[in-house]
Amino acid sequence: MDKFDTAIINSLRQDARQSVSRIAEQVNLSRSAVAERIKKLEQTGVIRGYQVLLSESQKEGVSAYFEIQHRCPRCADVVPVFQAIPEVITCRGISGEMDLLVYVHAPSMRRLHEIREYIDTHTDIIKIKTHVVMSEWINNLGESPSPTSREKGHP
Repeated sequence: MDKFDTAIINSLRQDARQSVSRIAEQVNLSRSAVAERIKKLEQTGVIRGYQVLLSESQKEGVSAYFEIQHRCPRCADVVPVFQAIPEVITCRGISGEMDLLVYVHAPSMRRLHEIREYIDTHTDIIKIKTHVVMSEWINNLGESPSPTSREKGHP
């Protein structure tokens, strides 16, 4: 990956629906060179796909992080518990007192509670801390905080 590939990726992050011609203008390459590079980035898995990201006001449901502490010898031993829950978005091993950080998006608070109760029924789970997402300030996918949040003087 060179500086042109990086520039193409940055341009796609800003607007993945823009034309190849527009990207070519931004990165100072021909349209065919940009199209070829995008195709190669997709084929090699550097670009894994494209997605629609809704603004917070358009999202439904509730998101939460569960901090999980378990008694298994390895985190991988308890991961099947989370694989069985379709609402689980990510499950990551972390350092510190807790062992896992699980991100969940559920259609309702009731369903979120059911998921937490389900996790809590497993004997290998020692402790769960739930952190409900109230707002989003930073998004690694290039979105900025909502204007209403900034206007209200929030960070």
